Amino acid sequence: MALPASSADLTVSLLDDARSMAGDIADLRHRLHREPEIGLELPRTQEKVLAALDGLGYEVSTGTDTTSVTAVLRGTGGDSQGAGERPVVLLRGDMDGLPVQEKTGVHYASRIEGAMHACGHDLHTSMLVGAANLLAARRDQLAGDVVLMFQPGEEGFDGAGVMLREGVLDAAGRRPEAAYGLHVMSSMAAGGAVMSRSGAVMSSSDGLFVTVHGAGGHGSAPFAAKDPVTVAAEMVMALQSMVTRQFDVFDPVVVTVGVLQAGTKRNVIPETARLEATIRSFSPEAKARLKASVPRLLESIAAGHGLSATVEYCEEYPLTVNDGAESVFARRAVDELLGAGRYRELANPLAGSEDFSRVLAEVPGAFLFLSAVPDGTDHADAAYNHSPYAVFDDAVLPEGTALYARLALERLAAARS
Repeated sequence: MALPASSADLTVSLLDDARSMAGDIADLRHRLHREPEIGLELPRTQEKVLAALDGLGYEVSTGTDTTSVTAVLRGTGGDSQGAGERPVVLLRGDMDGLPVQEKTGVHYASRIEGAMHACGHDLHTSMLVGAANLLAARRDQLAGDVVLMFQPGEEGFDGAGVMLREGVLDAAGRRPEAAYGLHVMSSMAAGGAVMSRSGAVMSSSDGLFVTVHGAGGHGSAPFAAKDPVTVAAEMVMALQSMVTRQFDVFDPVVVTVGVLQAGTKRNVIPETARLEATIRSFSPEAKARLKASVPRLLESIAAGHGLSATVEYCEEYPLTVNDGAESVFARRAVDELLGAGRYRELANPLAGSEDFSRVLAEVPGAFLFLSAVPDGTDHADAAYNHSPYAVFDDAVLPEGTALYARLALERLAAARS
């Protein structure tokens, strides 16, 4: 799909208007950053978003099972085709923070103990609000409708899944033609770079929760007990061997044990040991094999030592897959808006996971990364997302705002051409 001939004029207008709002966008970002909220209930964040959208002409609704905000703008541009046939584009911005104690030292640092916008969702929310303003001012240019998806609970709470169940994809009365999401990065590339790829762009994610059941006893007489600690340790190593011996190196999987707990005293053999792991994969086939092979492996290890294990394998998020045509369209939009050379094709998908994958499983679209590394900072040494030291530069806010708006405007125009 090609961009319309008027793209150059639109680019200048969008960027100029976004830059003129830079102070307001940054102010909202700082207010959100000072008051991060975690999970599906973000009342103060929702209040700020609703206030920012007030008076812009959107049809606004809020979630019942979460503090989400859905805003629909009815475009008045294009021909007189019936409202039920006009195209729809969805733009998503997630809003939640993380249970991280901030250590950045920025003047707008979190005031909430143990909570931080360590993944840049405060930028996503602010840029989407900025785009809401740009689009409202161009309502007569919109050849269809725009749905803004302000989503809580991305960080492990499946907020996208909740919003889908509550009908966000049907908020405009018909399904979107396309959906787009942006995610800022505190490292990876120099500030301002936009990165993505066609096909799989982020891994799927599963959770593994294991309890090894043994029999307690004295540390001096392990033969008189059934030691779950050694069995759990063997499981950790066996999982790593499984990765390299049962899965194709060209269709990789990642298994990381992040929790390993047992015992209360060094000379006491406990009754149980626990481990928890995150499991990532990059194809549906590998994901299915993991679900079958991991429990079998761990239960067999426990049985081989005369113990038992309770294994809970939880499927979490599917692969985040960019539609081929939408990826090409998004790249062209970036090149037209920000200039050739700002877009970088990722050689491989990232091993992180996203619940926006649920939207892209229903609607063709694209997920893009925007580097927010501060000017003068070496991106190779910069703290990664989720770090208490992660810093995201306000300088990218106008460009992310304009990119959100451009994707909607141009995609709607392309759908009507």
